[in-house]
Amino acid sequence: MKPRVSLQDSALRNGNFSLRIVPVRGEDAGLYEAQVKHGTEVHSCLVELGVITVTLSPPSPVIESEMLSMSCNSSHRASLVETCWFHKEHLGPTSRTFCSLSGTLSILHPAMSDAGSWRCQLRYSDKEIISATFNLQILGFDGPSSPVVYAAAGSAAD
Repeated sequence: MKPRVSLQDSALRNGNFSLRIVPVRGEDAGLYEAQVKHGTEVHSCLVELGVITVTLSPPSPVIESEMLSMSCNSSHRASLVETCWFHKEHLGPTSRTFCSLSGTLSILHPAMSDAGSWRCQLRYSDKEIISATFNLQILGFDGPSSPVVYAAAGSAAD
């Protein structure tokens, strides 16, 4: 896993023997054991790393009006009950939340308004709820709806 894994030597002196993995990959999921020997004593701990993978098809950035699919999967072992997607976490009548049994969200004609933060939330049969956030980038035109723009003589026009 080198060079993605590191230990903080200065933290070890203070009793912190954390392992840092950057970036985390799907194959990193699993059980990790740490053992620390101090004199005749041996201390150990087990930590399970779960990984959520958000996949975009076609890969980012997406071109405006070209169909896209976002899928969300995790290494959790229980049965998936529901996947919900939240866009920009709006509240009220403009909320954009999509829930389904599969982990895939398809947008047939993505617009610039679809860009930004998306969160997928996975709910499992064992009541576990896990989520991941993904920043969707869309290439397109985010200008006025009318092709005519008026500007005063002597001023700037964008």
